[in-house]
Amino acid sequence: MLWVLMVWSLLLLVLMQSGALCARRFRGGRNPQPRRAPPSPPYRADRGDTTESFPLDFTAVEENMDNFMTQVKNLAQSLYPCSAQKLDYDMKLNFLENTSVTCNDGSPAGYYLKESRGSRRWLIFLEGGWYCFNKENCDSRYETMRRLMSSSKWAQTKTGTGILSPLPEENPHWWNANMVFIPYCSSDVWSGATAKTEQSGYAFMGSLIIQEVVKDLLNKGLDNAKVLLLAGSSAGGTGVLLNVDHVAELLEGLGHTGIQVRGLSDSGWFLDNKQYHCTDCVDTVSCAPTETIKRGIKYWGGVVPERCRQAHQGEEWNCFFGYRVFPSIKSPVFVVQWLFDEAQLTVDNIQLTGQPVQEGQWRYIQNLGIELRNTLKDVPAMFAPACLAHEVITRNYWIDVQVKGTSLPRALHCWDRSLHDNRNNKAPPKGCPVHLIDSCPWPHCNPTCPTIRDQFTGQEMNVIQFLMHMGFDVQRMAQQQGMDPSKLLGMLSSGS
Repeated sequence: MLWVLMVWSLLLLVLMQSGALCARRFRGGRNPQPRRAPPSPPYRADRGDTTESFPLDFTAVEENMDNFMTQVKNLAQSLYPCSAQKLDYDMKLNFLENTSVTCNDGSPAGYYLKESRGSRRWLIFLEGGWYCFNKENCDSRYETMRRLMSSSKWAQTKTGTGILSPLPEENPHWWNANMVFIPYCSSDVWSGATAKTEQSGYAFMGSLIIQEVVKDLLNKGLDNAKVLLLAGSSAGGTGVLLNVDHVAELLEGLGHTGIQVRGLSDSGWFLDNKQYHCTDCVDTVSCAPTETIKRGIKYWGGVVPERCRQAHQGEEWNCFFGYRVFPSIKSPVFVVQWLFDEAQLTVDNIQLTGQPVQEGQWRYIQNLGIELRNTLKDVPAMFAPACLAHEVITRNYWIDVQVKGTSLPRALHCWDRSLHDNRNNKAPPKGCPVHLIDSCPWPHCNPTCPTIRDQFTGQEMNVIQFLMHMGFDVQRMAQQQGMDPSKLLGMLSSGS
């Protein structure tokens, strides 16, 4: 039996390498966005070499030999387009069969789908894009950002990037999954369940859209899935926290108990903290986070997870903030969160354009990082770099950012393995971390952070220029200490 396993292992390795080569061979013909080069920090003293590998794991094969031939056959079929020299990377637009579930303006809601025949893994992604919380600012949103409230001008196809990419070099762990992208057209943080009324002027059906997409997909192969990963960024990341248990309960209620439902929340872990400067609640950006959600949840008819609703009766708005809703979530969830999230700083009235920030703003920014660390410390699976950015999992450069020498795709791979091993009563894999958070104290102290651009000029900035813009004179401090600025940065980033 052992020699059979060895032969098939070698065959599977060859097939997988062929698939990667095939994807690379045809990448140029699609004119995709070039993958962003890794940032070039001015210091590397503490970084070290962190070459990654994604070894094949045949544990499941040993325990399920009967199904292994089927797996190899499915893999060969999935690589067939390579021999035909025709690869279709695009996700295609589908409108919901249930036409009563709509976007804000009553146009049909829908989703983009790229099937991967032979794969039993499904990734459903929720798009982000802020929200509106009353008739006036929803009207304004409709005039300026109609794509986020209507499907009338959606394209027929969409190309996935980051974790939605079908290219192994950009998406090493999920490239062969069935990919689903749900456009955000409900403006309700994926929480609404109310039809259009004369008073509101709009429908808010974000939660219902997710449920109807899942029902539609059951007829397109989801019924045979092993794993469903509900992912999302920004408002979509918060939408994951609000809906992952709803999706699990829906599938269970329809008799699909074998599908493992998991969540991946990117940049949706907002804090309900006080603003740096309090302002009148006029629009989404100027209004304090708690106030917008308090108003919005009434306007949308927002639905929150039942266990969280019971814990915060009369104050259900609490369930829109990650650290408050997370303890009530039953499904496994991986949290990705920049410690210095640009959207959080925007609603907190910290402006990072124009003049260097004042001392009080600098302290506020550093305290934000401390507060986020505190709220994430009990989250078992998460990735939190000390960067100033917003959203990551659909960016081309998502593979380049590291925390303590581990990239995000690698951490997600470790998380998948830990969930599989725990289901089989095995010890979690060694040397495969899933709880990753930076300890250095200021924005972009992690040398693998994405490139920073001056929001006023559009010019790229290195770390020294960025810190000087933030009011931190690295050159002068280094001169006072009699050392090179690069060495000082290295000491600061390591917490020295």
